Amino acid sequence: MDAKEIIAQLSLVEKAALLSGKNEWETRDIPRLNIQSISFSDGPHGLRRQEGAGDHLGLNASLPATCFPTAATVANSWDEKLGEEIGEALGEEALAQNVDVLLGPGLNMKRSPLCGRNFEYFSEDPILAGKMAASYVRGIQSKHVYSCPKHFAVNSREYRRMAMNAVVDERTLREIYLTAFEIAIKEGGAKTIMSAYNEVNGKYANENEHLLVDILRNEWGFDGLVVTDWGASNDHVAGVKCQSNVEMPNPGLDSAREIIKAATEGEGRITEEEIDRAILPIIEAAIYFKENDHNKGFDKEAHHAIAKKAAVNSAVLLKNDEDILPLKAGTKVCLRGPFVDKPRYQGSGSSQVNSTKVETIAEEIKKYDLVIEDNPEAADVVLFFFGLDEIAESEGADRMSIDVPEYQIKELENLTVFNKHIVGVMSAGSSVKMPWLDNLQALLHGYLTGQAGASALLDIITGKEIPTGKLSESYPFAYTDCSIVNYADTEKRNLQYREGPFIGYRYYDTADVAVQFPFGYGLSYTTFAYSNLTVTDSGVKFKIANTGSRDGSEIAQLYVGKKDTGLIRPKKELKGFKKVWINAGESAEVEIPFDDKTFRYFSTVSNKWEIEAGEYQIYVGANVADIKLSGEISKEGTIAELPYNIDDLPSYKSGKVRNVHYEEFEKLYARPLPEEKVGPLDINDALCQMKDAKSGLCRLVYKILKNNLDKSYEKGIPDLNTMFIYNMPFRAMSKMTAGAVSRDMAESIVTIANGHFFRGLGGVIGGFFKNRRANKKYEAHLNHVE
Repeated sequence: MDAKEIIAQLSLVEKAALLSGKNEWETRDIPRLNIQSISFSDGPHGLRRQEGAGDHLGLNASLPATCFPTAATVANSWDEKLGEEIGEALGEEALAQNVDVLLGPGLNMKRSPLCGRNFEYFSEDPILAGKMAASYVRGIQSKHVYSCPKHFAVNSREYRRMAMNAVVDERTLREIYLTAFEIAIKEGGAKTIMSAYNEVNGKYANENEHLLVDILRNEWGFDGLVVTDWGASNDHVAGVKCQSNVEMPNPGLDSAREIIKAATEGEGRITEEEIDRAILPIIEAAIYFKENDHNKGFDKEAHHAIAKKAAVNSAVLLKNDEDILPLKAGTKVCLRGPFVDKPRYQGSGSSQVNSTKVETIAEEIKKYDLVIEDNPEAADVVLFFFGLDEIAESEGADRMSIDVPEYQIKELENLTVFNKHIVGVMSAGSSVKMPWLDNLQALLHGYLTGQAGASALLDIITGKEIPTGKLSESYPFAYTDCSIVNYADTEKRNLQYREGPFIGYRYYDTADVAVQFPFGYGLSYTTFAYSNLTVTDSGVKFKIANTGSRDGSEIAQLYVGKKDTGLIRPKKELKGFKKVWINAGESAEVEIPFDDKTFRYFSTVSNKWEIEAGEYQIYVGANVADIKLSGEISKEGTIAELPYNIDDLPSYKSGKVRNVHYEEFEKLYARPLPEEKVGPLDINDALCQMKDAKSGLCRLVYKILKNNLDKSYEKGIPDLNTMFIYNMPFRAMSKMTAGAVSRDMAESIVTIANGHFFRGLGGVIGGFFKNRRANKKYEAHLNHVE
């Protein structure tokens, strides 16, 4: 039977049940029709298939898997072939561990360096992020496993992520926050998308018709599976109407009862045809996965080698005074820093991998022709391994600052008393400020290297390999230099994206804000020269010569700008790139094609993609601040009418957007801005908001949660469970308790928080028994359908 024939044989009871998860990681099965469960697993950079009781935070043990470098790391490779190779390995491990859908890659934009989950995201630029994500998707899905890019959309922070409304103008939404997803779907062919926790312009992502229907389904032609982030469903009926297919993890059968009630009572909020439409991709996926062979296993050593290759090609050399690197054979080195014996190679949270093995610098360095010296004063070079602690980079919490921990910098400063030849080797998944940079003669940034990072870094340090990575994000001198610094109020529900499109290099480059290291920056052990630019209607051609003494790779970057414009525009934007290997003394002809995204902008007048007429500046460079070649091309426009008089938006015209007034942003937003909610708590408020609850009991619960959270920061070890509970809304209790708590019970808990203890307690107790009876009755229906 095909999917539609199977749906025709399903009862409404079965259909409603299929739209929610069976347990933490699986959809419901229908044995009588031979419909199997679909299994999900976290896995942006390695499988996290749990062997016992499931949880989405990685609290319980998972099966051993290869921990590849994180997305933030691999983005620095600018290498789509490498991304595809990693994806293929991830797909093989998914098959081996009986996983049908791999939850990744993550490709939210790095709006702020403080986002605690930046290590899971590729870039501040949607073209680079989208191209790399598409490569992962192609690799994963080549193994008959679905890839699930996440989190759709505008999920740019962790704090109160489930109780936050991203307020963003339409053009910025389309060009900055959705383009990477568009590329992952159109060029990668992604078969699954995960909806985000947050609201986007007043509607939860999972029930946002504009996102899920107008754009994802209708404009992009996506016909695959939309799965909620774990606990992200709010109004299940609204989500299903918007063609969200699976509510995860396991909300019990209260959600199914909501669907049946909406379809059969009153005027009918939802039709059975709409339910069938939402079920179709689930059945199609179950059929697709049915014949998968899960007995092949995977080659652990081969995948470890791929992880090492990825780490080598993604490391970025940021400083190399007097060519101290690579170290010569026989160099006496002193090892210092917190990551010599215990590496920081991945972030914390749902992406945490139980690695098949983990290399350490202390062990791996014994394999190299270097002399280990314990006394820093007697060493030729001190290798200082440092970076961000685990607590700084975790799902569920944002960073407090962009500083490297003070104790590490004090150790570095103490070392300079004994030896000036210090090579820093940094581990961090997002940008940091570097007032200590002068204390280092060289700085090699490995990001979060995965399990094979130690040997990868040592290969570069000793010259066995050459550094080829370039930064996929900007490194400001200070957080206060960021465009979003005044638009990051964590205590407000409405997070206004007043900076518009000016995030990362789009802001620094346009507003002439100096940075420590610009987007696209990275040094090599060799040198390159660019020449002979030709601009045609189809793209650019130019020549790169390796003018140094070593073979190596260069990453050429194509940027496009338009000086004479009636639109808000950054000075230049990345539109393409090419990584090329060139032998010493040789040159290569390089071609970067234009595509449908090179000159387009989203018009809020026509509500579609348009081209502004006129001259465009074409830039080819080694990074956004180091343009080697430039030219121009003239383009005919597709629309004359512009959405605004740009002189009415002076901050956006100049790109100096750190202090945009409310009124100016409202003009850009083109509708009234939402006001902050006042009054009693409701079901969509976060539990951390109980600090202002009328109930003394709830204020006590808040204090306990806050105390546990503070203790975890003091210890430097993230308490993932507390982090999640602290930020989750009341409604999540009805979505993440396997049916133990119904929506009505969650509403009654809110009643308690608002000071009506006995009324609320009665609702919780009565709701508990009512919910249990209803669940048993529903299960009996499911078990006796014929």
